[in-house]
Amino acid sequence: MTLVSTHWLDKNLSKVKIIDCTWHMPSTEKDGYEEYLKGHIPGALFFDLDKNSEPNTDLPHMLPKSSYFQEVISNFGITNEDKIIFYDNSDVFSACRCWFTFFYFGHDPIKLAVLNGGLKKWKLDNKSISKTNELPKKSNYIVNEQKNLVKNIDDINKNIADQKFEVIDARNKKRFEGLEPEPRPGLRNGHIEKSKNLPFVECINKTDNTFKSKENLIKIFEKAGVDESKNPIFTCGSGVTATVLSLAFRLVNDNYSPIIYDGSWSEYGKIK
Repeated sequence: MTLVSTHWLDKNLSKVKIIDCTWHMPSTEKDGYEEYLKGHIPGALFFDLDKNSEPNTDLPHMLPKSSYFQEVISNFGITNEDKIIFYDNSDVFSACRCWFTFFYFGHDPIKLAVLNGGLKKWKLDNKSISKTNELPKKSNYIVNEQKNLVKNIDDINKNIADQKFEVIDARNKKRFEGLEPEPRPGLRNGHIEKSKNLPFVECINKTDNTFKSKENLIKIFEKAGVDESKNPIFTCGSGVTATVLSLAFRLVNDNYSPIIYDGSWSEYGKIK
């Protein structure tokens, strides 16, 4: 599926599991869970990106251990057979991150999709909003970790010489070029050597947070110099907005499995 429309979801609410993944940068002083309690898509469960990330690291929201994720999703009452729709109220990126997380832990990709436009589009289309938060019955979710979908810092450093894959950075142009400071302390300015830049916002329509058309996305990736034959992997500040590019690239390349550098600039840009 990869993407579903608000109209499709409205007609299939009872046939899918829905996850609200709203997460905001700390600097915004917004709280995704508070927003969820004030109103969400009927039947949606709340996935806390920070809480459900790896706790034993100083890097932000890294993928958790498989045993932890398995327990969390079992508590959500989600099974391996469920179709899951992800959405957010935070410009698509945290929904894409959650989509990638399930992809990484082996959920059938055909059963995973992001709501095109998220809560913003849902509200623009006058779809129903709920404040009900029902506790699900625990399931027995089984993970099947796909470790090939993540690169680490050693892979990135080795590739600078080998150039076996392309690294595409989703941060804005000024951050990529080192012309503005990083939002997180302790990081130098700049980018990974030989990487390319494609700000994730270029793939999204500002008016309603939907993804741009396949035809436009093809042109956007071509303009950025992204070569499908060079096995592109995506990076950003902390592994979240990179997943927007990975999903967009899958929209134009059906067989592409999303690959990201999970540590991203939060790891690579550390001042030593």
